[in-house]
Amino acid sequence: MFDSLIDILKYNPDEPLIFSSGLFLFLFLGFSFVYMLLQRQRTLRLLFVTAFSYYFYYKSSGLYFVLLAIVTVSDYLIAAAIWNYRQRHPGRRLVPKLLVGLSLCVGLGMLGYFKYTNFFAGMIAQMIGSNFQPWDIFLPVGISFFTFQSLSYTIDVYRGELKPLPSLLDYAFFVSFFPQLVAGPIVRARDFAPQIRHPLVVTQEMFARGVFLITIGLFKKAVISDYISLNFVDRIFDNPRLYSGVENLLGLYGYALQIYCDFSGYSDMAIGLALLLGFHFPMNFNAPYVSCSITEFWRRWHISLSTWIRDYIYISMGGNRKGKMRTYINLMVTMLLGGLWHGASLNFVAWGGMHGLALAAHKYFKGEVLHHGRNYRSHGWKKVAAGLLTFHFVCFTWIFFRNGTFEASWVMLQQIFTDFHPELLPQVVSSYKYVFMLIAFGYITHFIPDSWQERMIWCLKKGNVVIDALLITAVIYIVIQVKSSTIQPFIYFQF
Repeated sequence: MFDSLIDILKYNPDEPLIFSSGLFLFLFLGFSFVYMLLQRQRTLRLLFVTAFSYYFYYKSSGLYFVLLAIVTVSDYLIAAAIWNYRQRHPGRRLVPKLLVGLSLCVGLGMLGYFKYTNFFAGMIAQMIGSNFQPWDIFLPVGISFFTFQSLSYTIDVYRGELKPLPSLLDYAFFVSFFPQLVAGPIVRARDFAPQIRHPLVVTQEMFARGVFLITIGLFKKAVISDYISLNFVDRIFDNPRLYSGVENLLGLYGYALQIYCDFSGYSDMAIGLALLLGFHFPMNFNAPYVSCSITEFWRRWHISLSTWIRDYIYISMGGNRKGKMRTYINLMVTMLLGGLWHGASLNFVAWGGMHGLALAAHKYFKGEVLHHGRNYRSHGWKKVAAGLLTFHFVCFTWIFFRNGTFEASWVMLQQIFTDFHPELLPQVVSSYKYVFMLIAFGYITHFIPDSWQERMIWCLKKGNVVIDALLITAVIYIVIQVKSSTIQPFIYFQF
């Protein structure tokens, strides 16, 4: 029995520790008990949470938790050195520039090795006509997220927008905080640092909102996303040539919902867990498929990444301050880098490039052709048409995001445009009725007003712990009924 327990608690690459797993629920219950015992012991509580966070990452990536420690220690020391030098030598910029450059080299160098070595080595080998066999390099889970989060800290200190955290423990707590460690949201130190040493307070509103978000996130991930993925979407994308165009199109609509429910579900659970522990995270998704332009889509989708890219890449390149043509180029380069951030593959670069072109085109037509102001909003049939156009453009680009090769993407497009067979639609919907019921439910609830959500949270707030527990129990029961026998990791774990 003891050996079995050890095996469960050890790292297993086939069974990462994720929020929707039974093991995490068991561990979190024990964690919460100790956490509340340490409510008034601030330093011990920070130390305990940091240790648990490192264990959480160990269960996801094994001994690669050392990388997390390296980034944490190096950026903490670099930021402190930048601040101390500025205090002693105000006005001098060379040394701080070199130090922030060192931070970039450590973070991006590590990210580049684990994530992009095979990609660039393969490209070079192809250019020189050499036969390249990819090296066996393991990609640690969430390395892009904690690297970007740590880099934002040193850059903000360099810009003078943030004072360094007072201790290494505080900084380690910030970087490793387990709810958002492996898949975001990417939390800024300027937002999180004031909460670290703040007295632990979980209000009724925080508790109710946390329970609501955890419940919704669990349902999105373990019921909607996993079910439609295993029972329909994966089958289409794995063999698009075997299915008609209408099935391929429905599979594409399914994937658009799958990736949204998967990633926003993780974000909801992360934000909810943080609230239960007394911390506030920023919103990461805001009904992106109701967007009426590609610009609005990126204000609603993965908000923490899009704002990070805007603040640290787009604005650093000049943003919209250096003329219209430079603005369009900056948008294009920014989204190409954003695509590359998602994965070391040309299909991700193409995906980012298409979004960059769309952002530049929207900015041009909005300002130069239609002469719409910054706050213009379409209404009526124009809003509906703009929403449908935006949604289908996003779905079109998901083809290249989801498929590993351009050949597979081309096959899917060929099936949709040359072998559609709409007469098969009733048969397909009938054969996969539960899948399409969930897809319909997912898209319909996308349009629920925020006021409805706030009313549900208000009801939980006015209730009691028993009602909250019953709600979570009901969702867990539904999850057990529909979940597969194998763990389905979150899609964004690979990024």
